[in-house]
This record gives sequence, structure tokens and C-alpha cells, in this order.
Amino acid sequence: MNLSIIVAVDENYGIGKDNQLPWHLPADLKYFKSVTTGHTVIMGRKTYDSMGKALPNRRNIVISRQENLHLQDAELVRSLEEAISLCSSEAEVFIIGGAKIFKQALPLISAMYITRIKHHFDADTFLNGIDWNDWEEVSREDCEPDEKNLYTYSFLKYQKQAS
Repeated sequence: MNLSIIVAVDENYGIGKDNQLPWHLPADLKYFKSVTTGHTVIMGRKTYDSMGKALPNRRNIVISRQENLHLQDAELVRSLEEAISLCSSEAEVFIIGGAKIFKQALPLISAMYITRIKHHFDADTFLNGIDWNDWEEVSREDCEPDEKNLYTYSFLKYQKQAS
């Protein structure tokens, strides 16, 4: 099983503000949907709460330590390890947030799908801890602003280099 993260970041690796995306970039939402549809997505409870419901056409696994939490539309686990253990037969599984789950997953992942937005936003949550020496860019699509997407951005895919 390949474990990957998929995330959008600004120039300072900001990923969120007040548990929401600090930008509106429809092209990134479309990209996210195209990459993750048909796959399992693993997320923390705050990420799930920010979306308000499970993502359609994907298996949703939510990590939470809350004892009495019950979700109608997602599987609930207590740890990232437990979530991963449920996915052993799958080809690729996506970690979709938040920051704490990304940090826990970094040593375990083999790929990163990063939408890099060329703008600085007011963020309070960041993607930290990536040792870029371990990663090789394997694909890139640079995009210019348009009437729906106000910022220059790139869709990047990185593979972990063999040690």
C-alpha cells in the first residue's frame, strides 16, 4: 500500500486558518477530487468537522481520541496506525489533514501531492517537518490565475527517494 499526503500550501507552507482553508481556489478542489475519488482518505476529526460531512465516493476514516464520538458517514479510529491497518489491501491511501496527522504520517508516506499557491495568506496552521533532501519532484503543472482562480499555483507530485 502506498500512503500519500495531499495538501495545498501557500508560500510559507500555511495550510489553514481557524480550521478552514485561507483561500478559495476552485481548481485545487477539482484536482483534490480527481486524485482522491475512489480511494480511502484519512483525516483528523478537526478536518472532518471543517468539511461538515464525509467526502463522497471515497472511504473516509477519521482519527479522534474523543470517547463518545459517533459518525454516521465515516469510520472512526483512535490512531493513524489503526487507520493504516484498515487499508492494507489498498493500492494508495491519502492523508488529507490536518497538521498533526500530516506530521505523524511524514515518516510513513511514499508520495506527496502538493498544490503550491504563490501567495502569502494569514494562516495559523502549517505543514512542517519535511526534509526536502528525501524527496524528488516527479511531476509539475504550473497554472496562471483566471476568472475563478485568483492566484498562480502549481500541482506538484513528489516521490520519496530510496535511502
